[in-house]
Amino acid sequence: MKILYRYFLILVACTAILLGVQIPNFVDQYEKRLDAHFIEVKENLRGYQEIADRHYGGSIPALIKKHEESEDKATREEARPIKRMVERHQRFEADKQSLETDLAHKILFIGMQGDRELIRETCKNYSFTIPLNREAVLSGAVSAAVLLVLIELVMLVLSRLLRSARRRSHSRVRL
Repeated sequence: MKILYRYFLILVACTAILLGVQIPNFVDQYEKRLDAHFIEVKENLRGYQEIADRHYGGSIPALIKKHEESEDKATREEARPIKRMVERHQRFEADKQSLETDLAHKILFIGMQGDRELIRETCKNYSFTIPLNREAVLSGAVSAAVLLVLIELVMLVLSRLLRSARRRSHSRVRL
C-alpha cells in the first residue's frame, strides 16, 4: 500500500509541476490580452479625445456632459457608450500599471482584481507551453511542494483521527 501512495505522490508532483509552469505563461497571455484591449479602446477613444481637444480644452468629461445635456435624443444616448469607453480605458490603464511588478504580485493581482472578462478570454484561448525559464521552473516547483505538503498534512490528520478512533473503540471493548 505504501508503494501505491508514493506513486500517487509522484503523479501528483508531476502534474503540479506541469500545471505550475503554466502560471507565468498564463500571466503573460493575460497581459498581452490586456494590452490588445487597451490599444483597441485607446484607438476607439481617440476621435472623441480629438473633439474634446478642439472644443472642450481636452476634457472628455466636458464632452460627455455636453452630450448628456443635448436636446437631440441620439446625441444624449451617445454619452453612455462614450462614458463606458472612458471607464474601460481608465480601468485597463490602471490594470497595466498594477502589473508592472514581480510575478508573485502579478498572480495575486490577476487572481483577486483581474478583469473577469479578460481572465475568461485568456482561459478560453489559452495555449499550453512548457517554458523553461527561471520563473516557470520556480512556479512549477513551488506548486508541487505546496500540493505535496498539503497532501501530507491531510494524511497526517487522517491517520491521527483514525488512531484516536481506534483507541477509543479498544478502550470501550475492554470495559
